[in-house]
Amino acid sequence: MSEAELVLRSTRVITPEGTRAASVAVSGERITAVLPYDAPVPAGARLEDVGDHVVLPGLVDTHVHVNDPGRTEWEGFWTATRAAAAGGVTTLVDMPLNSLPPTTTVDHLHTKQKVAADKAHIDVGFWGGALPDNVGDLRPLHEAGVFGFKAFLSPSGVDEFPHLDQEQLARSLAEIAGFGGLLIVHAEDPHHLAAAPQQGGPKYAHFLASRPRDAEDTAIAALIAQAKRLDARVHVLHLSSSDALPLIAEARADGVRVTVETCPHYLTLTAEEVPDGASEFKCCPPIREAANQDLLWQALADGTIDCVVTDHSPSTADLKTDDFATAWGGISGLQLSLSAVWTEARKRGHGLEDVVRWMSSNTARLVGLDTRKGAIAEGHDADFAVLAPDETFTVDPAALQHRNRVTAYAGKTLYGVVKSTWLRGRRIVADGAFTEPKGQLLSRT
Repeated sequence: MSEAELVLRSTRVITPEGTRAASVAVSGERITAVLPYDAPVPAGARLEDVGDHVVLPGLVDTHVHVNDPGRTEWEGFWTATRAAAAGGVTTLVDMPLNSLPPTTTVDHLHTKQKVAADKAHIDVGFWGGALPDNVGDLRPLHEAGVFGFKAFLSPSGVDEFPHLDQEQLARSLAEIAGFGGLLIVHAEDPHHLAAAPQQGGPKYAHFLASRPRDAEDTAIAALIAQAKRLDARVHVLHLSSSDALPLIAEARADGVRVTVETCPHYLTLTAEEVPDGASEFKCCPPIREAANQDLLWQALADGTIDCVVTDHSPSTADLKTDDFATAWGGISGLQLSLSAVWTEARKRGHGLEDVVRWMSSNTARLVGLDTRKGAIAEGHDADFAVLAPDETFTVDPAALQHRNRVTAYAGKTLYGVVKSTWLRGRRIVADGAFTEPKGQLLSRT
């Protein structure tokens, strides 16, 4: 404490041991101690007393499409990381597709890193991509510091990122398992999708029927079988089908190394409320029925689902047409994720400690950043979100930091106002005012 430069004090600090009144001492960029609330402030240290606001570790969002470079009219590192900071997110890991070039070679990774370097308001890491023809690039990307590799088992929506068939999946997964890497998978089976009715048009019910649960369930079963055979580590992205949960639980009990995430939109929005023609609600896999949502929450509570991440996937407004078949599939939720999840969690009897586990601690662990991120503990980066959990706000798209202010949450009243966000000991946003970019580029190594 005697070397502290900053002391952040609150009656409610969420630590790995629970929520308590505490003074968090910071020196440089790291937490040096978590001390009793009334611990004396050393000479020369700055005291920031946030009263009864909750201090939680900055969120770690491991599923964000920044689209930069190449499709910066869709988003970009400047706008995405500002939106993240405004929502209490202090670390994100960027997906390898929707940018041009995609992150599928070391050269492409370096291109993206150069673009991000002076634009990032928060810390940023990168996923690599697994394509049918880049097995030879996977180990070099791993050695260059990507956190793992994303693959699609059905068409991705962009031509430059083709999906893997089962034989290609086996080859890529064997290569990744050989160097101890992680494969993260968009799991929908293309044959089940092709067999589903494809009516198109503005009716959400028709779109929902075109992305059936059994497409997810079949793809997840095949992924688990491959992971078991190869003793590989795999992660199921954006789970929306509750029907797959027993299969996942059984696989884990059998020793398969599989983890699972879901997203705020699956936990807070339901198919029953989606208006026809409202493609701001379109994502793949889709938002499903309320009964399905209840089972996703149950799986979060029992640990079958590990993480909650945004799958922030924006586009320009003109691509969000009223035809669900042709509209871009993606939901912009980066700035609102904490508040959206907290609003529903509190209604269902969960506490902020649960939200921190799902959206910070477990996501940091997924990508191997848990010695630095995801906890208010000695030695960790001094990343904080200061939250007024009982205050509400109504979502105004014009107030969002995303480049394209299209949101499925427009008009919703949410609990949880982020008062300030801190990155490695520096306040980077407070009451809507931002500092210049302070983010660092992160590497698995």
